Amino acid sequence: MESTGRRRPTIIDVAAAAGVSRGTVSRVINGGHWVSPPALAAVQEAIRTTGYQINQHARSLVTGRSNSVAFLLTEPQHLLFEDPNFSILLRGAAEALGKRGMPLVLMVAGTPPERKQVLGYVAGGHIDGVLLISSHADDPVVDALVRRGIPTIACGVPLGFESRVGYVASDDLGGARQMTRHLIDVGRTRIATITGPMDTPGGRSRLAGYRLELAEEYEPELVAHGDYTREGGAAAMRELLDRRPDLDAVFVASDLMAAGALAELRAAGRRVPEDVAVGGFDDSGLAATLDPPLTTMRQPFERISAEIVRLLLEVVDGAEPAAIVLPTTLVVRGSTSARRPGSGT
Repeated sequence: MESTGRRRPTIIDVAAAAGVSRGTVSRVINGGHWVSPPALAAVQEAIRTTGYQINQHARSLVTGRSNSVAFLLTEPQHLLFEDPNFSILLRGAAEALGKRGMPLVLMVAGTPPERKQVLGYVAGGHIDGVLLISSHADDPVVDALVRRGIPTIACGVPLGFESRVGYVASDDLGGARQMTRHLIDVGRTRIATITGPMDTPGGRSRLAGYRLELAEEYEPELVAHGDYTREGGAAAMRELLDRRPDLDAVFVASDLMAAGALAELRAAGRRVPEDVAVGGFDDSGLAATLDPPLTTMRQPFERISAEIVRLLLEVVDGAEPAAIVLPTTLVVRGSTSARRPGSGT
C-alpha cells in the first residue's frame, strides 16, 4: 500500500538545503557552538523551510540535557492563581524560553510532600535548571538545590544564599523609600505600613526603606505585619486602626494586601484618600482596578522574567551566577492625594 503522507524531513534534507555538512547541522541543533554566523543562519533558514522537527529525546542523549526549565513556586498552590505577580512572571518566563525552543515545567513546592516530590524530579535530571520564585529565608528547597548542584536563579534575593545563587530583584528598599516620601509630600504625617513576611526579601527591604525615609519620625506601633494575601492585608489594617486610629496614610507592601486594606478602611468608615491615603507595591494589573485606583510602585515584571531566564541559561552553560537589581517606578493614582482643609479624623 502506498503512503499518501509526506516524508518527514531529516537532518540530511536540512544539510542539503543549507549547503553545509550534516556535522554542521548537528552542531547547530546541539547549541550552535563552533559554527560560523553565515552557516548558522543558513541552517536555521533550512530548518524553517524544510519543516524539520528536532527529536528532543535524541538530542538529550547527545547533550546530556533535557532542554527544559522548571518554574518553581515555593508558596501554597492557591497563591499561583490569587496573586497576579506569579502569573505574570510565569507568562514572561514561558515566552522567553519559547523563543529558544525550550518548554517550561511548572512546579509548586508549598508543603513538605510537594518539596520532596519536586526535589526528586529535579534531581532525576528531568530539567536543566530552576527559576526559583518567592523563596524564604533559609528555605530548605534552596539549600537542597544548592547541595545537588542544580543550576538555579531566584526571582528576588535568596536570603541566606546570596553568594551562591544568582538572582534578579526589584529595588525594594529604594521603591519603599520613594513611596513613603510620596506620602509625606502629599501632606501625611502619621504614616503606617503593612509589611510582607519578615522571612522574604520584599518583607525585609520594604520595611527597611520605610524606616529609612521616616528617620526619626518612625514609630514601631505604626507597623503591622502581613503575609502577601488579601486577607492578611485586611487583618493588618484592622490591627493598625485599633492601635492607631489617628493614622492618615498606609504604605502596603503588596497590591494584593492593599486590596484587603482598602476594604477594611471602607468597612471602618474611612474615606480613601480623604481620611487615609494608601500606597501599594507591584502594579501587576490589580492596582488599576481597585476603588479608588491604587497608587503603587511598579515592578518591571517583563524585564525580570527575561533576565531570570537569561541568567539561568548562562549558568546552565557553565557561567558563574550573577545578580541584577532593577529600579521600580512610582505610579500615582487616586488612592493618594494632598490633604484638603478640614479633612481627616
